[in-house]
Amino acid sequence: MSENTNAFTMAQAQFDKVADQLDLGQDIREMLRWPMRQFTVRIPVRMDDGTLRVFTGFRVQHNDVRGPNKGGIRFAAGETIDTVNALAMWMTWKTAVADIPLGGGKGGVDVDPSTLSDGEKQRLVRGYMRALWKELGPRQDVPAPDVGTNAQMMGWMMDEYSAIVGQYTPGVITGKPLGGGGSEARTEATGFGVCINIREAMKHLGIDPTKTKAALQGFGNVGQYVALGYGKYVGGIVVCVSCWDRDDKKSYTFYKEDGIDAEFLKSITDQYGTIDKAKAQAAGYVIEDGNAWLGKDVDVVVPAALEGQITGETVHQIHANVKMVAEAANGPTTPEADKVLAERGIFLVPDFLCNAGGVTVSYFEGVQNDQNFYWSREDVLEKLDYKMSQAFASVLGMALDKKVYMRDAAYMVAIDKVVRAMKLRGWI
Repeated sequence: MSENTNAFTMAQAQFDKVADQLDLGQDIREMLRWPMRQFTVRIPVRMDDGTLRVFTGFRVQHNDVRGPNKGGIRFAAGETIDTVNALAMWMTWKTAVADIPLGGGKGGVDVDPSTLSDGEKQRLVRGYMRALWKELGPRQDVPAPDVGTNAQMMGWMMDEYSAIVGQYTPGVITGKPLGGGGSEARTEATGFGVCINIREAMKHLGIDPTKTKAALQGFGNVGQYVALGYGKYVGGIVVCVSCWDRDDKKSYTFYKEDGIDAEFLKSITDQYGTIDKAKAQAAGYVIEDGNAWLGKDVDVVVPAALEGQITGETVHQIHANVKMVAEAANGPTTPEADKVLAERGIFLVPDFLCNAGGVTVSYFEGVQNDQNFYWSREDVLEKLDYKMSQAFASVLGMALDKKVYMRDAAYMVAIDKVVRAMKLRGWI
């Protein structure tokens, strides 16, 4: 992380700021600043060449007062318990601000998934489940895909859990493949939810969305569906996308003044979000430095990659005409950068509101698993639009009422719901 901090330090600092504003007691702070449970496991995996590698995995359960812990499993090189702590904490706030009856959890494995074969991935995810199955379950803790994992891997995990407990248990995991207990519209839910939030913010700001341009960082699952959904939900165009190139080990920005063709770029992107530079260039895309997305003359910048991307240094690269930052990623903006955005009057749609579409449809998936009845794509997207619009309205209402920054307002809405549930259950 930048600026001598890490993700968990940043998450705690954001919480502390709002805890001061809410005048929370020290007892409540101690319960919410730290996760309730942490697990670190060692996962032995037989590799294709016959050697044995041992991977380190994590699962953190931050708070389950409002329902079972919920949160993805990230496969990333250099993954640490601190990153997982932060993501689990943000999940508690995300489920609360979206007003769905779940808590906050997160998992991770220290591995670069692009270095593994499909067989090695399957053995690793099944090993992760064997190591942690006693701590997981539809009424305990429900994982989902995240950076470096996908629907197929969730299907393997669900199958492993079902084999261990001796009964078909689709609700132990969400983000599963269609036909394997998954929900329609789960894949696109996070990206489309971001676009719904942008649409609602533009209504508030009085901006004509059809005349807007957006710059996007990240072209994994979330970024792809922000790009695909921007025209549908907002009405404007995305002019560039920045993504990591796993061959060159650096990032590039792909720019087209009259708007990118998201379907085309998706067709030349590998499963890890790397766009084929030669094919993009042949199609007329200008390829620039990886940070160029931040300085584009656009209305909206959308960080949809990893945490800590807009820092006290890089925030000054944001173009003077930018009116909004919509945080599709978790924790992309540091507290130092927040101060600059607030001073410049740039409207922020904070991460755990902006990207809550994924966990919302994960919740819908769990409901469908319980019912053993599955909804149409249209039904899911209609319900998603309603939940995201309501969540945005609640945070905006708090921001206007208390005259606070949108991130602080989102924390106020979320913390209030969590604290109220703790009181109702007699925890405090």
